[in-house]
Amino acid sequence: MTAIPATPLTRTVGGLTVGAIGLGAMPLSVEGRPDEGQAIATVHAALDAGVTLIDTADSYHWHADELGHNEHLVARALASYGGGTDGVLVATKGGRGRPGDGSWTVDGDPRHLRRAAQASAARLGVEAIGLYQLHKPDPAVPFADSVGALRELVDAGTVRMVGVSNVDRAQIRTAREILGPYLVSVQNRFSPAYTASRDTLDLCTELGLAFLPWSPLGGISASAVDDPGSAAPATDTPFHTVARARGVSPHQVCLAWHLAQSPTVLPIPGARRPASIRDSAAAAGLVLTAEELAALHLH
Repeated sequence: MTAIPATPLTRTVGGLTVGAIGLGAMPLSVEGRPDEGQAIATVHAALDAGVTLIDTADSYHWHADELGHNEHLVARALASYGGGTDGVLVATKGGRGRPGDGSWTVDGDPRHLRRAAQASAARLGVEAIGLYQLHKPDPAVPFADSVGALRELVDAGTVRMVGVSNVDRAQIRTAREILGPYLVSVQNRFSPAYTASRDTLDLCTELGLAFLPWSPLGGISASAVDDPGSAAPATDTPFHTVARARGVSPHQVCLAWHLAQSPTVLPIPGARRPASIRDSAAAAGLVLTAEELAALHLH
């Protein structure tokens, strides 16, 4: 088999070097979340495995009165970790809400974003948020106004770097015009089952922006998403075939597939258990061959 060049174990976000696999912390706070002890242990396992980017949001909570639940949890996990955390980049988001009935709202009003960022910084216990992301464009607010508020947050020292999420190519370019070098990342849905945002990934590669695919494991089976040690599902996929040949989980193969897309891709798989994030982090060292990538329909 012909091997492609080794996948780097790191990625760059605005000049900062982080592990090639991040942790999507949302499952630790929303419906079906684990108890706090297991949640903290999951974050600690991520850090032990070399994960240095943790993605959170003020809206990652379950009940209506829990605003910031996930940010508080991440802050407690970092504070209680036995090792160093200076190299950890916490990326949080603002601009969405959860009324507590399972639905999601959106609020891109500049006044709301300024207040939300200040509250997030307080919950995280930091003077400045490392990476602050607009969670979703608000159709009721001009996109440039929402992004302009993020530029004001940078200028005020509340935020160091900015990202945008759930955006199209035109919105990325608008954000770039307003934010200049402070725009460092884009977080869009992307997975083997959902490749509609390929055009935004390509633009991020062109501009040198980190691309953080959310829900990166879509298309390889529900059981593999947060339980890589579970039995194989009834429906097999090419990811399972490659995984069996390699002696790894389909979960790992999928994340290695992501890393082979572009040097800007930084997957942020979710996890509820330490074993899950340990398995995810190991994907940074899994180099797929050209033949394997062809079998996975990577072009």
